[in-house]
Amino acid sequence: MRRVLRRWFRAAVAAAAILSPQAAAAGPRVDEVPIAATPYAFDPAMVAVTAGVASIEAAASAAEDDMNLRLAEPDFTLIALPTALRVPRFKSAFRVTHRFTQPLNAGFGDVAGNLFGLDSGAQIGLEYRFGIVRNGEAGIHRTSDKTIEFFSQYGIVRQTATRHADVSVLVSVEGTNNFRDQYSPAVAALVSRTFGERAAVYVEPTWVHHANVQPDTAVTGTPNDTVMVGLGGRFRVRSTVSIVTEFSPRLSGFRPGINHGGVAIEKRAGGHTFQLNISDSFATTMGQIARGGPAGTNWHLGFNISRKFF
Repeated sequence: MRRVLRRWFRAAVAAAAILSPQAAAAGPRVDEVPIAATPYAFDPAMVAVTAGVASIEAAASAAEDDMNLRLAEPDFTLIALPTALRVPRFKSAFRVTHRFTQPLNAGFGDVAGNLFGLDSGAQIGLEYRFGIVRNGEAGIHRTSDKTIEFFSQYGIVRQTATRHADVSVLVSVEGTNNFRDQYSPAVAALVSRTFGERAAVYVEPTWVHHANVQPDTAVTGTPNDTVMVGLGGRFRVRSTVSIVTEFSPRLSGFRPGINHGGVAIEKRAGGHTFQLNISDSFATTMGQIARGGPAGTNWHLGFNISRKFF
């Protein structure tokens, strides 16, 4: 804007010189007028306007950045753990999770006979999330064991050239029997960092209240809350192919069985992400992750399919 006003001022001076040669001879030529002498060089109003335009442009650039594909962070989850990827305002995404119940480490004949679990039953999850404000989203996730989870996530700090990490906060609450029984609220901080377009790592300290949803089996003095840390990463090995891993050790509280963990390979195709995973539990919600897998380590085949609507 300052350049435009400067050119306008010089053009006006030149026009005045042409129309009034005597006035032009008495003063300096237009190309000799110093920039600091222009009435706009140090005009506070112009400085404020320029700053306002820069702020609007920065906000528009950040909003546009949410619409762009992030090669190191193409999806909103790893396997079950959330990522820091933001849903643009008024945009949405859908995800299907599928965990086969046939253990892969059973007898080879049984596993092969069931086509590595594909002939067995499965726990299925359906999820929808929507960007309600810039950096903020809300969603719902339901699994076929009739657990419903409502969640909301907000990005507090965005990773930049001078800020080396992204920080988000996730709040969720889930209930069994179609959200009629055994409620388990949770709070998590998502700290992540991407490394160019190649990799992303995550550390997610999480507190889950009332992780124990089986009070009839609880022993007096057994804790109901769980404190855990989600650890994960994604590494892009090809232009559209990535390796994903996650692990959620429980530090204190209610922690039956084994800690949730898994590894996956995924393929991105436009707005779709297809993931084939192997995990030691069926967990896809915060409460399910806190409860971990069964006492015996069984690995199960599964997959995730996600679709962005932007």
